[in-house]
Amino acid sequence: MHSLRTRDDNRLSSWRRTREFAVPPTMIETATARRAAGDWAGACAAARVDVDLPYRSMAGSRGRETAQRIRDDLRHLAPDLLRWHLPRNTRDGLLRPGTTITLARYATSHLVARTAPGWADAGQRISLALWDPGDGSPRPEPRFRLDLHRHLWDARRAGDLANRCGAGTWTPADTTAGARSLPGNAAAHRWPDEAALLLEADPADAVLIRLGGRRRLLLDRSTGDWRLRWVDRRSPEPVPVLPWAATWMPPDVELLAAGLIDAGDLHPLVAQALTPGRRAPRQRREPLRTVDCRGTQHRLGMVDGVLTPLDHTDAELQREELLAAFGGPPLACLRAIDEATRDEEFLDHIRGRLDHGDHAGAMAVLDDLVGPAARAAGDELLAELTTAADRLIAHGLFRSGMAGIVPLPPLRDPRHTRRRQRLYHERNNHHLGYGYYS
Repeated sequence: MHSLRTRDDNRLSSWRRTREFAVPPTMIETATARRAAGDWAGACAAARVDVDLPYRSMAGSRGRETAQRIRDDLRHLAPDLLRWHLPRNTRDGLLRPGTTITLARYATSHLVARTAPGWADAGQRISLALWDPGDGSPRPEPRFRLDLHRHLWDARRAGDLANRCGAGTWTPADTTAGARSLPGNAAAHRWPDEAALLLEADPADAVLIRLGGRRRLLLDRSTGDWRLRWVDRRSPEPVPVLPWAATWMPPDVELLAAGLIDAGDLHPLVAQALTPGRRAPRQRREPLRTVDCRGTQHRLGMVDGVLTPLDHTDAELQREELLAAFGGPPLACLRAIDEATRDEEFLDHIRGRLDHGDHAGAMAVLDDLVGPAARAAGDELLAELTTAADRLIAHGLFRSGMAGIVPLPPLRDPRHTRRRQRLYHERNNHHLGYGYYS
């Protein structure tokens, strides 16, 4: 059985990888520039957020005042910041599938963000919509509401992150649910303050705290002081559920404390809140450019869009290719180009971008390595790219509503078994957002 320390290290390693690939710097830069120019729809497009809003008819269907509030929130929506903070699977860092999350409430209407089901999550796209009771669309999930956590998506409130995750000194005093029995990343010191905010909207004397598929706590103030006690998950308490964003510490705080990332690896709005004045340049991956060939350093560079050895003549390259075809040892420069797309670290980098929907970024890295005119690829890389294309088709069928009419393409991903296991856990409520799997 793995120790808690091992599980914690694995969780932080997963979050570090997620922060590297899930919200690329180019997405942040483009979305920020468009939002600053007043183009909120363009910012959503840059952040791969589909807008499913009746924008022009809102005043007629919901009233002028409500429509104005919605439009004002849309102008200040930072879709890249929303993507950064949405709940994810701890194991692979992908967005929690099939989830409807309330961003803001207006009378009876909710502004919601939705994620696609697991079988159609290619591109990791998010949709923005309005939800009204009785409209037949998926209901928002109370545990994942963000209307009480605007700092996770509203650019005007992004600076509140430091206070919402750092302030508070309360510790559990009840011996049946003391601090020692809680996960290390539980934001227990913030629970009373966060519960008070929740109970302003939903009056009650207690809130339910979910710490995984089988662990439940009740935070009760009926006696005057906040008290914690464990409750049976099979006997649900008729009280509000503490939102997931208030239950766990943000992973960025843990990653910074562990030294696994620096300020330059964070979303700029997150960095400003958590590390004011400590902005550091983002580390960028450098492509392969030199090779030790015949005892000297030879250069590799782009010639007519193809990665080519620069320190060999055309005649020499043709001769070496012919010798290699007859079984001779290949030239080191040619071998480096041939092996470039088979390198496990490179494949992992490409796979990470594809998994998180950054297909353009994956192709840009490939072009930077072997050249846009070459597009050379090993068998494993070709399989990854083909699978990514098939999954994009599945997402397109989901968006068009034709998934039950047109047969889905077969999933040839060698990680298909792991994906099915992940979907099983999600369907059986084993997802914990920032927390642990039971």
